[in-house]
Amino acid sequence: MKNLLEKDIVGTIGTQKYLCTISWRNGQLIMDEPESNGGKNLGPDPFSALLASLASCTLATLRMYIDRKGWDIPEINVSLNAAQEFDGEFETIFSRQISFSTEITPEQKERLAIIADKCPVSKILKGKITINTLL
Repeated sequence: MKNLLEKDIVGTIGTQKYLCTISWRNGQLIMDEPESNGGKNLGPDPFSALLASLASCTLATLRMYIDRKGWDIPEINVSLNAAQEFDGEFETIFSRQISFSTEITPEQKERLAIIADKCPVSKILKGKITINTLL
């Protein structure tokens, strides 16, 4: 099986509670928890980063499709949040609201909803996930 990334994402934490440095192929990202959770709010928390991944993937996938179709839709916006519940089984529900800077037809709306669900991060989140941990 081929890795999705050329280089691993590498994370480091020191003694400051929750403050993590995440290194990726071209730079670093600081992640932290909000003050309400005991962090210093210096960067996104893990849930925000996960939702940001879905947001950017959704937007890029829609942009590629819209451009390929030649539709005049200059701006796409997405708003995301998540909720969790435990009712015998743990479930996470993602809410994704997509809007456009111009009116779109009902046919375009229907097609773009399907395309949004086909973005690679959507597919990952909807598929079977296995996490192999080595110490």
